[in-house]
Amino acid sequence: MLKDAFLSGAAAIANNKRAVDELNVYPVPDGDTGTNMSMTMSNAQRELQFMDDNCTVAQVSSETAAALLRGARGNSGVILSLLFRGFSKALKGKTSADCKDLANALDLGVKGAYKAVMNPTEGTILTVARLASEKAAALAETADDVSVFWGEICDEADKALAQTPELLPVLKKAGVVDAGGKGLIVIWRAMLEVFSGGKGVSASQSDNKGSVQTAVGDFDEEINFTYCTEFIVNKTPESPDVIKLRAYLETIGDCVVAVDDDDIIKVHVHTDHPGNAIEEGLKFGPLTNLKIDNMRHQHENKAKEAAVMKVQKFTPAAPENKYGFVAVASGAGVEEMFRNLGVDNIVTGGQTMNPSTDDILQAILATPAETVFVLPNNKNIIMAAEQAVKLADRRVCVLQTKTIPQGMTAMLNFDPEGEFEDNRLNMSKSIENVSTGLVTFAARDSDLDGKEIRKGEILGLENGKLNIIEKDVTKAAYKLIKKMTDSSTGFITIIYGADVTDENAEALNDLVQNKFGDKCEIMLINGGQPVYYYIISVE
Repeated sequence: MLKDAFLSGAAAIANNKRAVDELNVYPVPDGDTGTNMSMTMSNAQRELQFMDDNCTVAQVSSETAAALLRGARGNSGVILSLLFRGFSKALKGKTSADCKDLANALDLGVKGAYKAVMNPTEGTILTVARLASEKAAALAETADDVSVFWGEICDEADKALAQTPELLPVLKKAGVVDAGGKGLIVIWRAMLEVFSGGKGVSASQSDNKGSVQTAVGDFDEEINFTYCTEFIVNKTPESPDVIKLRAYLETIGDCVVAVDDDDIIKVHVHTDHPGNAIEEGLKFGPLTNLKIDNMRHQHENKAKEAAVMKVQKFTPAAPENKYGFVAVASGAGVEEMFRNLGVDNIVTGGQTMNPSTDDILQAILATPAETVFVLPNNKNIIMAAEQAVKLADRRVCVLQTKTIPQGMTAMLNFDPEGEFEDNRLNMSKSIENVSTGLVTFAARDSDLDGKEIRKGEILGLENGKLNIIEKDVTKAAYKLIKKMTDSSTGFITIIYGADVTDENAEALNDLVQNKFGDKCEIMLINGGQPVYYYIISVE
């Protein structure tokens, strides 16, 4: 029942992800909360659908928590994974669960989520989860019917969601409730359908085309090995370091994934000898969830699914150097900039394309360094990057870069001869002197701070705040740059995107040169980034 409830929740958020996305306060193009929560849940969906009906609540919750952690995308996805981590902790070792267990699961999940957020904000998914958890604790002592119990929790969550605009002024101004809280309720109510004896929610094919239905690497264009082999190792106190297992698997196949947390090692490998992989895995602990697929037989269907989502592949590397870097970026020019600045591995992503914890983890493991600095370059990717720290086999430092310009400045302030702590402090401090301007378009009609915004209008944001509404891209960018500069400005960098012609970019550059060329240094770069016509850095 618990497995079916989680699967129902995954299907429900997939079906409703667009409606949740539209609760975004700013009408900028942003595959944000609903999409991230859906993609996070779909990672657990892939694992759960292979479990048989004899599984225990401990096995279901553990598998779900591990999959959500690795698949978490965006802040909402990470918080969701931490809330479900509470189920894993509360139900550990149990074969079944009652109302008290579920109340404990919610309590542990909420505590874990609040602890992970540096500055918890009330009026968000955290508030909805906390108030629902408090209601669960009050009911648990006398409740004996799970469906009634969970129904009252959902009702309390609805009340909490309705109050989020009163707690968070930006929601009230935009006339919306918190998107993360809404997404959580969508999942919980779908779970209620199963707890009440129903079949649960089924995925709607029309709205779920973007969800990923295959494991990493299963749809390789060229099949080098026949069998896709997956299993979970239940770690024991005597389990050797997971690096040894990963190193062995690399000798017998490709597309190797071997990542662990406190309790398990998740293994995935393409090989012609699955028995050898299993035998080696047994040296690290007892195995569960074995799955072996003949990929040559499945190749045609997998190739079709590959069109849905291309997965980056990174080859694990031994930590040979003192320092290394991973950056999240999108656009050929932007990626090249980071490589020129010394970044080892680029994770493709950013606005509308938040990479998962596992995406970032694989890039970290492929960086040949003892210490890896990670530059998320987007505020909605920082939490996912921080979760990867716990899973890595080397020291990882996530710098709090929220924009591409901040990431560039951090790299420019790195000293290859310096000590770790000095570099961490200097790079972190340097980003405080950077202002970021973004020029994009309105994805929908909106009314914000009394300003009517029409779909398609050009928006200029300064450090995340909407300052410009225009009809023309060049005019919006120029106005934004003028607002961002003052007498202390020494550098202006203009990065133009895939939807801006060279001629239009040069025209903007000429305007800025004429206005500020005698006062500061101005650089024009073809970034090729999606979503943003211009990314502007002012220092």
